[in-house]
Amino acid sequence: MPIDPPTAADLAHTCATYGLGLSEADLAEFAPHVKEVLSAWELVDELHEQQQPPATTRSWAKPEHNPLGAWYVTCDITESTEGPLAGRTVAVKDNTAVAGVPMMNGSATVEGFIPDRDATVIARMLAAGATIAGKAVCENLCFSGASHTSATGPVRNPWDPTRTTGGSSSGSAALVAAGVVDLATGGDQGGSVRLPAAFTGIVGHKPTHGLVPYTGAFPIEQTLDHLGPMTRTVADAALVLGVIAGTDGLDPRQPAGVTGADYLAELERPVAGVRIGVLREGFGHPEAVPGVDDAVRDAVDVLRAQGMECDEVSIPWHLHGRKIWDVIAVEGGTAQMVDGNAYGMNWQGFYDPALIEHYGGRWRADGTLFPDTVKLVLLAGRHAIDHHHGAHYAKARNLVPRLRAAYDEALSRYDVIVMPTTPILATPIPEADAPRDEYLARALEMMANTASFDVSGHPACSVPAGLVNGLPTGMMIVGRHFDDATVLRVAHAFEQAVGGFPTAKGSAS
Repeated sequence: MPIDPPTAADLAHTCATYGLGLSEADLAEFAPHVKEVLSAWELVDELHEQQQPPATTRSWAKPEHNPLGAWYVTCDITESTEGPLAGRTVAVKDNTAVAGVPMMNGSATVEGFIPDRDATVIARMLAAGATIAGKAVCENLCFSGASHTSATGPVRNPWDPTRTTGGSSSGSAALVAAGVVDLATGGDQGGSVRLPAAFTGIVGHKPTHGLVPYTGAFPIEQTLDHLGPMTRTVADAALVLGVIAGTDGLDPRQPAGVTGADYLAELERPVAGVRIGVLREGFGHPEAVPGVDDAVRDAVDVLRAQGMECDEVSIPWHLHGRKIWDVIAVEGGTAQMVDGNAYGMNWQGFYDPALIEHYGGRWRADGTLFPDTVKLVLLAGRHAIDHHHGAHYAKARNLVPRLRAAYDEALSRYDVIVMPTTPILATPIPEADAPRDEYLARALEMMANTASFDVSGHPACSVPAGLVNGLPTGMMIVGRHFDDATVLRVAHAFEQAVGGFPTAKGSAS
């Protein structure tokens, strides 16, 4: 759409914002030059419109049966009856675009948006024969590790509907754990694939940063953004990863020429002699629920019994990882996800102008639509940026190579490192009128082990380690960059050794 030239009041406002010190007469002299410069915007509009794909029309509906609150909308989209995912149903986390189907990202700030093209991972899954069964509820702007923040209401855990599924890929986890769909996609910036996987007893794999294109998913912070599979078995996670991995030419997070592998075939390689580092700093967190650490140590004994060499390893920098993540996610999220309307600028990849304008207009019209988790981010992030102009973000990014090197040094001696995915179990869902302290604590308390690996970019997979007090807990397996195959191979060996993972009783159907 054409951009209107600024009024005198608009120019005065800009002058005041930047402290330009221009008089009314000065601004009047600038006005025709500003109008001339802005004529370029009209041409860009026209040229961009010419390359837009034709509108995609697909049928969708609000769910009729939604006992877990896990569906946003349902659909039935199949484009091929052949391929490795033929006949498999998929729930798509609602931060990821399916053309012609509403996308809300869990938030009233995005509600009403309908994408005009499929995300790369969706196009690849459809080409591989998958059936997209609907959009799974995700947490409000994906900024929660629990499942009570979505604008559509809480997502309930199939193991105990009074408890969280974890977040922010909450609906995806619930639908897979309940057996409603075969497979799901998830997104992970601080643990949002792995945390709900741990709380619901399924497999959640966060790939190496850049292995899977993020194109078409709602961004939070480009250095943290990941998409990955959520499944009931490791074999299914490997199968999906093999379909969605590899460069698409639209996401500069991806190293040139990076490809996936036949991750399913890699599972069959022997594991005897694989070296496991059991991360000392991953255990004993102050918030740990009794039994969780023990369940993961018991799982390590299972790996040892399969002929793997398991030794304790210490990586003190692991304890710094969450705090480094805090600075990057809070200042970076403020600047990119909010001020930059999800995409920001200086990005050399694909942009979604329609989403930028829709979301940017809605949140600026009514900032009360933000959830308390994002309000917290903005209150802290804007204060830090206003007073220090991004210096702490820069410092945190400069520390990332040291954090990454600390893990890499351990991974030069071990093939993978393991720890609890999260030190806690699924907590009760807060009541709608719960105090803000409880709302925020339940949303952010579970990330002690997961957030570091979004910062460092290492592949990390959560698999069910066993039940504690009748609830699932997860073991996280972390590997070298782009060696997702070994991570999944260890996970699969554990799954086979324990005879498969337990499923929730009385799951929805």
